[in-house]
Amino acid sequence: MKIGFIGLGNMGAPMASNLANAGHEVTGFDVAGTTAEGVTIAASASEAATGRDAVVTMLPNGAILRTVAAEIIPAMAADTAFIDCSTVDVESARAVAEQALEAGLLPVDAPVSGGIGGAQAGTLTFMAGGSEKAFAKAQPLFEIMGAKSVHCGEAGAGQAAKICNNMILGISMLGTCEAFALAEKLGLDWQKMFDVVSTSSGSCWSVNTYCPAPGIGPQSPADNDYRPGFAAELMLKDLLLSQDAAESTGATTPIGARATELYANFVEQGGRGRDFSAVLEMLRKKT
Repeated sequence: MKIGFIGLGNMGAPMASNLANAGHEVTGFDVAGTTAEGVTIAASASEAATGRDAVVTMLPNGAILRTVAAEIIPAMAADTAFIDCSTVDVESARAVAEQALEAGLLPVDAPVSGGIGGAQAGTLTFMAGGSEKAFAKAQPLFEIMGAKSVHCGEAGAGQAAKICNNMILGISMLGTCEAFALAEKLGLDWQKMFDVVSTSSGSCWSVNTYCPAPGIGPQSPADNDYRPGFAAELMLKDLLLSQDAAESTGATTPIGARATELYANFVEQGGRGRDFSAVLEMLRKKT
């Protein structure tokens, strides 16, 4: 396939490279001038989107997605798959999908889970919203860039799933960090704590796979001075999206709201640019 890829950042670059390494002809563009292995660089987003079978976007927020969509949709031919892998608000995802449908395109909102490591390894999970036809055209690309893709429903459903998933992740990581900080103050060895919790009712991804305590469990950012696999400011972004969604729908999310406050404090107090699990360090310093 001929693929356009717009947004070659920490996530987008390895995703685009995986598509190129699988034999697809990939043309990319990023406003920052970044590149990706195996990807031909275009002079503009519209150039990257012209004459493609599929166009993938990986962008920072809904406002930028709307701006880029307005530029590239006119350049795309009918029945081109427009696969947006950004994490944005549901309203923006649905608005862009509507514009794409009016142009005869096949839009899919497909945010991802798995972080930079998953993007590099091609093991991401894609949560997709859109028509059955659009998902079917996008799925072979999901299989290259990731390990799993789930068709969650119509336009916006992928973003809804991502927002809900990451609200759980933010809450569970805070609970995990609080528990390890408390265990330390109680004199409980962290390894013993892990051995119990990872096989007991407290077991969760934040403990078993991404433990925030250095030297405990599988290798995680905690073992690399909390260099981000998933930056704290990105977790805050997703939690803010969850609270915007809760407000717009009338949903009650008191723990999600508190998690948002705690991550906002963490980012303001030096957490920016660090992994979201580094909140453990902040908790250890507080009494």
